[in-house]
Amino acid sequence: LKMLQKHKKETIAEIRYLSTIQFALEEADSLKELQEIQSELVEAGYIHSKEKNKDKKKGQKKEAPQIKQVISQDGFTILIGKNNKQNDYLTMRLAKDEDYWLHAKDSAGAHVVVKSKPGQEIPPSTLEEAAGLAAYFSEARHSLKVPVDCTKRKNVSKPAGARPGFVIYRNYETFYVNPKAPE
Repeated sequence: LKMLQKHKKETIAEIRYLSTIQFALEEADSLKELQEIQSELVEAGYIHSKEKNKDKKKGQKKEAPQIKQVISQDGFTILIGKNNKQNDYLTMRLAKDEDYWLHAKDSAGAHVVVKSKPGQEIPPSTLEEAAGLAAYFSEARHSLKVPVDCTKRKNVSKPAGARPGFVIYRNYETFYVNPKAPE
């Protein structure tokens, strides 16, 4: 029974991870995004690639994932990661502790970061706009009033050994917003 419970937990985590891959594939709108997803699947051992070994031999640097950028109506920069590689890069490398981080609750989708300006508070209208984008770039896109969690980046962490795109967070507020496409 203990073994079955362990396998069930692992299987549920695997299904969640693969649903993020499926969502990213459905939402990809460029060859570069598809290549990022392929690279992630190679690194995770789901597919094999001869090019992976070539890259290691040549010692080539990995190219940074492309992150979607939007300027809010209040002039703040909003960054959007549309797949697991972009989400990890955005959340764990680009975002600073005082930036705001958003994600649609319990759904595969984008990590969204609102870049803070030193000494300037982010207005609620910008956070609501970012929440609408997080809802739009999630699998809950076709729902009304999507719950989107929001916290400062310093409250987001990646557990050791976690799959790409997976984070845990605390001290968050939940917005209920309609999905809003970028203009």
